[in-house]
Amino acid sequence: MTQETGKTLSHFDAKGDAHMVDVSEKAVTSRIAVAEGHIKMARHTFDIITEGRAKKGDVIGIARLAGIMGAKRTSDLIPLCHPLPISKVSVDLTADPDLPGLHITATVKTTGQTGVEMEALTAVSTCALTVYDMSKAVDKAMEIGGIRVVLKDGGKSGRYEAE
Repeated sequence: MTQETGKTLSHFDAKGDAHMVDVSEKAVTSRIAVAEGHIKMARHTFDIITEGRAKKGDVIGIARLAGIMGAKRTSDLIPLCHPLPISKVSVDLTADPDLPGLHITATVKTTGQTGVEMEALTAVSTCALTVYDMSKAVDKAMEIGGIRVVLKDGGKSGRYEAE
């Protein structure tokens, strides 16, 4: 239990052993999570990506698909995540010449007994990693950052919106 919030970490039992949280008694509700992040790159790399000149193909389109696939495979990647029937995943990449780089936003929805924050975070992470993979030949110094949940709604804990 933390002194600041009075809450405990849910993935540990009384002995401190890791376990999967039992959600069987939770109500089935509509749930949504939105996560965001970015990948910063050199201006030259930004121009190649946004002008569609990458040798490996459509970086933005492929990264979007990778993010969607990542969300769907979250329980295979994160050991204590529940496999969920995802009803929607959308991944948006927005070019930002001031960064320079791409802002990434993922929205995930389900109707179930646990939330989809991890799926949204995985979508953003997988998307950013795919941009890196497809562009590393011209820019190994790209920087991935700012990955966080900005909205979560549904379930017992209610609504959360980042400030």
